[in-house]
Amino acid sequence: MTLSGLFLPMITPFDHADAVDFASLAKLADQVLSDGATGLVALGTTAEPSALTAAEQREVLDTLSAVCRDRGAPMIVGANTPEELRRLADRPEAVAALILVPPFVRPGERGVVAYFERMAELSPVPLVIYHIPYRTGQPLSAAVLRELAAIPNVAGFKYSAGGIDATTVEFLADPGVAVLGGDDQFISPMLALGAHGGILASAHLATRSFADLVADWRPDLGHRLARLSAALFAEPNPTVIKAVLHASGRLQTPGVRLPLVPASSSALAAARAAEAAVAAA
Repeated sequence: MTLSGLFLPMITPFDHADAVDFASLAKLADQVLSDGATGLVALGTTAEPSALTAAEQREVLDTLSAVCRDRGAPMIVGANTPEELRRLADRPEAVAALILVPPFVRPGERGVVAYFERMAELSPVPLVIYHIPYRTGQPLSAAVLRELAAIPNVAGFKYSAGGIDATTVEFLADPGVAVLGGDDQFISPMLALGAHGGILASAHLATRSFADLVADWRPDLGHRLARLSAALFAEPNPTVIKAVLHASGRLQTPGVRLPLVPASSSALAAARAAEAAVAAA
């Protein structure tokens, strides 16, 4: 697969009874695709997957698969175990699996390479490696990132280093590696350095502007969207995003499930002001 463009890591909406609101999920997914998103990400961290039951996860996949099938859009699915990967064989809309660098255990660079060699063998779809060292505790050098990219059945990376450092600059200097930026606030400099697109939760809002930035990088637009992303991530993701979507009438509730708690009123106000500034420009 060609890994490029804007992918939306979809939230999971909840109704007033704290059940998953599948109708709102389908409507939101269809809208972001209409507004320029290339494809969707199902059951990424933005979806609160650990707070969903197995049945809810399956129905989320069914809902987003149907939207992608109807729209001819690609779907990447969060999958971090051999069992989760094997299940994707029966989902033709799933073009890739988003799989995290093993967290907490800190297996070292050789362990990470061996792990992805094995998972790539097992997977019925290409892997998108999710590198987020400030959460996993496992740093990786640019040389090892390129080694991972060369593994058969690895399509590329969701790259979330928490900023732009020397490793990021060195890694992005290789035009043969497909990289999607995953730190929303830094997507503009990532694109300027050569990233192929982004997996951006912020693009639930101002989707068209994020799609325009990915298609034709401009620093002025990048600065405005960075301010919006900063506001949307001022409190744990996706709490502020859900609050803004609810305030604008796109969700029944702003509800999240524990351990997350709803966004504060001040965070909501700041995010809505940042969204309005993007719209006005």
